[in-house]
Amino acid sequence: MGLADELTRLEELKGRGALTEAEFQRAKARLLDGPPSPPDIPAVAAISRWRRSRSDRWIGGVCGGLAVITGVESWIWRLILFTLALFGGTGVLLYLLLWIFVPNE
Repeated sequence: MGLADELTRLEELKGRGALTEAEFQRAKARLLDGPPSPPDIPAVAAISRWRRSRSDRWIGGVCGGLAVITGVESWIWRLILFTLALFGGTGVLLYLLLWIFVPNE
């Protein structure tokens, strides 16, 4: 459905009384402005500022960095990854991938 179709649909809803004038104007502005840019989305902003820790590290600083962006203690992240390591080595693989792809502070 294109932008013109969406605007026509909004006008029809307003004409039937399903939308007030204020609701119509907000919906129209949202359509015309487009989706929010990625930094406006909190999860994307958190991931883009994610860095491996230099101060809270045992091996590569991955768990310390996770602790900073999630607010969960780093020892809990270490415990989670260790537990995953016991189940087929998933934790080790995940840790290595994060160590490679997450930049240092």
